[in-house]
Amino acid sequence: MSRRTFISGMAGATGSVAGSAGVTAQTQGGGGSIDYGGWLDDVGYWDEQTADRTGQQAVTIAVGGDPNSGLSFDPVAVHIDSGTSVTWEWTGQGGAHNVVAEDGSFNSGSPVAQAGTTFTRTFDADGITNYYCEPHQSQGMKGAIAVGSVPREAAVQQETDPEDLGVPFQPHYVGISALLTMCATLIFTFYLLKYGESPHTKGGSRR
Repeated sequence: MSRRTFISGMAGATGSVAGSAGVTAQTQGGGGSIDYGGWLDDVGYWDEQTADRTGQQAVTIAVGGDPNSGLSFDPVAVHIDSGTSVTWEWTGQGGAHNVVAEDGSFNSGSPVAQAGTTFTRTFDADGITNYYCEPHQSQGMKGAIAVGSVPREAAVQQETDPEDLGVPFQPHYVGISALLTMCATLIFTFYLLKYGESPHTKGGSRR
């Protein structure tokens, strides 16, 4: 094997190891969360998660779902398929409520407090419908229905520290160690190819 061929092969292998060693972080992100345009910002009983109800033909939302005050819809926000029927069902908590669309597309009528009261609406068009309870809108009793393909906030792209993924610190340097070892081997072998003997045996007797 010629020195040029050997060195080319070693360089290719070294590049592969370097590429593998360089992948020490991953990028996280996706389509982004559903953007409600700030409508739910003042809703206290909400974890900023949209309940995924896609694939279901009928969905139920509790009216007065907050176990502490009864002044909430539960879930606050849902994502459904086009053609899904949504039924709001009163729990009897938090006083008299109603369900009113912000855009005026539906209204359950006068506020009522009786448990078991229901109001149903079928959503056929993609988009977001914001709604509220008239008596308690100022107290953050609001909700949102996301139908089909809806606007989403920009996906957050961030590099994740391997430590945050629970990966031990030391293994991150395995690739670098392999690279250094390979470089040392390359230098040693190049010396042998050039001078025809090991530096450890140079000056000693030959047989």
